[in-house]
Amino acid sequence: MLTTADFKKGLASLVEEQPYIIMEHSVQTPSARGSATLVRIKGRNVITGQVLDMTFKAGEKFEEPDLERRKITVLYGDGDEFHFMDEQSFEQFHLDRGALGEAVRWLREGVTLRSVVFQGRVAGVELPQFVELKVTETGPGGRSDMASGKVTKAATLENGTQIRVPVYLDAGETVMVDTTSGEFVRRVGK
Repeated sequence: MLTTADFKKGLASLVEEQPYIIMEHSVQTPSARGSATLVRIKGRNVITGQVLDMTFKAGEKFEEPDLERRKITVLYGDGDEFHFMDEQSFEQFHLDRGALGEAVRWLREGVTLRSVVFQGRVAGVELPQFVELKVTETGPGGRSDMASGKVTKAATLENGTQIRVPVYLDAGETVMVDTTSGEFVRRVGK
């Protein structure tokens, strides 16, 4: 059993029979006498990926979900399905585009990530923070960010995702991209 005092970023808990990973939490202590201390969390549903803001009274109890994380490798994409292999058991499985959500933007063959297994079934995947992808096409440069002094241009990556990159990058180069923000981080090798 977990209580609201146990809530930490990255911890998982069962709320109304659904597993949530806690992304943020805060405690609000009331100024009025007799009022309950409240714990506010931002939680991501492990199964649906939906992010919710929830409020609980301090001391409420929750079940700890049966979650397991396993290393997996992306084998290939086939239309709306992506095929993976569990690196521990070598079992192959597939997930559809709907179950993967925004993670689809960063998948490509050979990438290693983690699967989230809930009650013996793969519920989703967790991306690494950074992925390396090859730039297949770049547009003309010119758009500048006056605050930072950066001049960027549009670029298409090998998986079809479009991002902004510095003007000195050309097609054929490999870049590191932050999967949480979708932004260019740096050039990889030469």
